[in-house]
Amino acid sequence: MDARFLAIPDLVDTPPVAVVIDVMRAYTVAAWAFAQGAEKIVLAESLDDALALKARHPDWVALKDGPPAPGFDAVNSPAMLRSVDLGGRTVVQKTTAGTVGALAVKDAPLVLCAGFVVAEATARLLRERGSDRVTFVVTGEDGRADEDLACAQYIARRVTEADTDAAEFLRRGAESRAAAELAEGVRRGSHPDDVALCLELDRFPFAMVATWEGSLMVLRPHAMP
Repeated sequence: MDARFLAIPDLVDTPPVAVVIDVMRAYTVAAWAFAQGAEKIVLAESLDDALALKARHPDWVALKDGPPAPGFDAVNSPAMLRSVDLGGRTVVQKTTAGTVGALAVKDAPLVLCAGFVVAEATARLLRERGSDRVTFVVTGEDGRADEDLACAQYIARRVTEADTDAAEFLRRGAESRAAAELAEGVRRGSHPDDVALCLELDRFPFAMVATWEGSLMVLRPHAMP
């Protein structure tokens, strides 16, 4: 497989397959939302768009990065979301990097969103689709987030080498700047368990596929047998 690892600003063409990585925390949170019963996640382009969607659909659950804010129901923390019943609900998600990365490749024929918690399911879907050219979008810190690059490289390796050892990749995630900032409480709207939850390998048995549904980019789980 020909794998490219690009930051969001480096995306100059539409790739045939894009895997958007945000380990800490957008796509760990998305996976937890599905595990808690969410039907779908709408990826919003801006905070204003998220609030507008919430206003039109009061039963939807809106979440964002940072501290709690008026109009939003939740923050971008997997630990805070794991006790929330989202059965059958639609979630609207807007984050600093993860949702931006997905919308940057919105015209790609196949868009997957991933973190360590869905790594194996993502790799299996890429194998199933026979994807021979894949662009991994490293969203955090303008492409410099080592936890995202490590996860991307791990998934890429896992596509062709199913017995790849995850230890070194997870170590990089644990030692990343994002992990340190979350552990130290620098990033607002976080929980002490967030880092550990973001580094739980293959916690969930589904990949996450983003497609256009009407005028919205929607993320849904794709179960892998």
